[in-house]
Amino acid sequence: MRLFAQSRVKATEREGNHVETAGVHHAARRDAAIGCIVQENRRGMNSPRPKRVAILIALLSVAAAIIAVPSIRDPILRAAGWALVATEPIMPADIIVISADSGGAGALEAADLVKRGIATRVAVFTDPPSREDLEFIRRGLPYEDGAERQIRQLKWLGITDVVQIPRPEAGTESEGQVLPPWSDQHQLRSIVFVATRDHSHRTRRILSRAMSGHQTRVSVQSASYSVFDPDRWWKSRDGIRTEIIELQKLLLDAVLHPRPF
Repeated sequence: MRLFAQSRVKATEREGNHVETAGVHHAARRDAAIGCIVQENRRGMNSPRPKRVAILIALLSVAAAIIAVPSIRDPILRAAGWALVATEPIMPADIIVISADSGGAGALEAADLVKRGIATRVAVFTDPPSREDLEFIRRGLPYEDGAERQIRQLKWLGITDVVQIPRPEAGTESEGQVLPPWSDQHQLRSIVFVATRDHSHRTRRILSRAMSGHQTRVSVQSASYSVFDPDRWWKSRDGIRTEIIELQKLLLDAVLHPRPF
């Protein structure tokens, strides 16, 4: 019995030592895991991601403050609107040229410029028929292109000396391509080019490149009767859409053709 009791005591001691050893190993593994987590957190604090998140949060906070405070928001939005508008002094010229997309606003602006003595003649671009226009023509239905409409509006406004500038396709780039040879052909020294407000700044950049190397001086006048209002564009859906689209086009033009604004 004594031998059996001694063997039980030794077995119990061995089991205790095993449990104690297992506990030590478990504590060691736990401490190692905690150490890894701490190191990961330290590395995370030193990584660029939290910094980028902090910068993003700061920018969003500034944007929210700008939107929330009209005294800060409105001047910034107004400046963005006027960034699309060409503003330059207008001097007497040989002729006034109206962009096709300026429509009735361009005709009104040209008539006002004639009354101010800037020029006596006005030119409009021909309006190549689109696919839908061709279908109207094919069906034998009445069709009036944009040039004819502008000419009729000019006549209503008392402007009778009107000429047409032929162009193969629609678009500001097309107008910039045909204007230099047409100006050379007619030996023009100066032109006042009327464009819509939201399109006038980019138009000035396009014409500046197109007329480089030619003798004709071109000044761009924004049509004051244009729908786009640079002082209130963010108050309507059409204004917001126009601002976003035209600002993207202007920035793209600046990237593709770097030069001072």
